[in-house]
Amino acid sequence: MPTRAGTAAPAAFNLDAPWRLHPQVSVRPERFGALLYHFGTRRLSFLKSRALLTIVSSLESEPSARAACTAAGVPAHELPAYVRALETLAAGSMITPGRASFPTGGNA
Repeated sequence: MPTRAGTAAPAAFNLDAPWRLHPQVSVRPERFGALLYHFGTRRLSFLKSRALLTIVSSLESEPSARAACTAAGVPAHELPAYVRALETLAAGSMITPGRASFPTGGNA
């Protein structure tokens, strides 16, 4: 399905894949949740809950986004809202697929 400028719509967010904060994203916790700033794109995002901050902060240490949601105590009936939030963060390059996306050196 085309979106603006005729580009294809992004694929659905894979909740069972590993995710992490983009290396150029800084997190500033706030009372309402947090501010995320991407130094590469200069985009600012707001996390509107402390639970979402917990999820985003634990993405790299959990095997999947679903595991990060479970570890943060997200009940099953609230999971779709968190998936939408994570999907938005992924579309804005605030989070990115697992560690393999950004090799740190070696032969990768």
